[in-house]
Amino acid sequence: MVFSSITFLFLFLPIVLMAYFFLPGRFRNFILLIASLFFYAWGEPVYIVLMVLSIAFNYICGLEINAQTDPKKKRIKLAIAVAADLSVLVLFKYCTFLQLSLPIGISFYTFQAISYIVDVYRGKAPVQKNALNFALYISMFPQLIAGPIVRYADINQQLDNRSISSAEFGAGMRRFLLGLAKKVILANGLGAVFASVTADSASGMATASAWIGLLAYTLQIYFDFSGYSDMAIGLGRMFGFHFNENFRLPYTAESITDFWRKWHISLGSWFREYVYIPLGGNRNGAARQILNLLIVWCLTGIWHGASSNFMFWGLYYGILLILEKFIWGKAVAKLPKILRHVYALFFIILGWTLFFSSSLGEAVTYLGYLFGVGSTGLTDAGTASAIMYQLPLWIIGIFACTGTCKGLLDRAEQSKKAAMAVNAAYIAVFIIAISCLITDSYNPFLYFRF
Repeated sequence: MVFSSITFLFLFLPIVLMAYFFLPGRFRNFILLIASLFFYAWGEPVYIVLMVLSIAFNYICGLEINAQTDPKKKRIKLAIAVAADLSVLVLFKYCTFLQLSLPIGISFYTFQAISYIVDVYRGKAPVQKNALNFALYISMFPQLIAGPIVRYADINQQLDNRSISSAEFGAGMRRFLLGLAKKVILANGLGAVFASVTADSASGMATASAWIGLLAYTLQIYFDFSGYSDMAIGLGRMFGFHFNENFRLPYTAESITDFWRKWHISLGSWFREYVYIPLGGNRNGAARQILNLLIVWCLTGIWHGASSNFMFWGLYYGILLILEKFIWGKAVAKLPKILRHVYALFFIILGWTLFFSSSLGEAVTYLGYLFGVGSTGLTDAGTASAIMYQLPLWIIGIFACTGTCKGLLDRAEQSKKAAMAVNAAYIAVFIIAISCLITDSYNPFLYFRF
């Protein structure tokens, strides 16, 4: 089941909301847990067992680590717990020779479990003794499938004590509708352009078409993933939970470092907290810092998948960040703002070639098309149609990536005078989104495979 489906919007969510608000408050966590397990089982009826076992294992490990007073034994128990979690992730995600299907969302809920275990070990989070609450933390359906990765320390108090006002519920609903519009109207529409442009890329492409396809994917993946995050954050708010932001207008970045402060924030902060800092961070000289950065970004790439292109995508960013930090970062910072922005976007957009390609060789071939190597010419018959066919989506999509668009939306929502107009606009967006869901068959979630 996905958020952008008729079943979720008109059957699952209304039933869960009615049960959640009409039954006594003491049942709310139980209702959410049952709903979350059902939500996951809808798409993964076999692997619900794996999730339940992961929940039980990490719950027991947390209790054992918290109860252990001997530092050495405590470290051993931590190592065993983390190793077991990672082993399961590696087994299903990277041992492709076994031909096991990938459990949806396993990367996300495994990282949440590890963050809980490590934070309990460090004393940064209290151990959760209520098994139901812990199970809800791991399996909560708003952010179960594609994040954001929620650290237990950020919501442990909310599991026991949260309140929901009509204003909070309304804000959550608007956030959900914004994410739905990003996904269904923008991401799906621009994704269709990308799929059309690149359908026969193996046999050659015009240079202009290659760039148009790449730009379409650049917008698609942002609206797809940030749209899901918006829906997750909005749903969480409707149920009384406050999840941290996962995107902050990443395409307004003025450097690669700035981009990774704004893109998939929960993943970046997870690797910084649980990998980069434990490795020593920037505390042991430049050479060690470079090594740590390469390790982190190699792992970041591998986290996305077993294909070599993901590892090279991670290393691509690791090398760029190292070059910014030690070679040309100060020079870039002195450039005019528009040039800093162009510099960042150029490398960000090129990087998506590595991400969407199925292999490194395919990525290299596509990069060649972008710069005229192996291309069929500057333009072809599909170049203009790829732009004109979805021209409104291109204009709206590009504008929606800017701070100006967000500023206008924030001011409109805060204005009491504009309240009726804003609500009417959200209703119209919802109707358009539903129309798109009914009439279009193209509705993938790109980050479900991670």
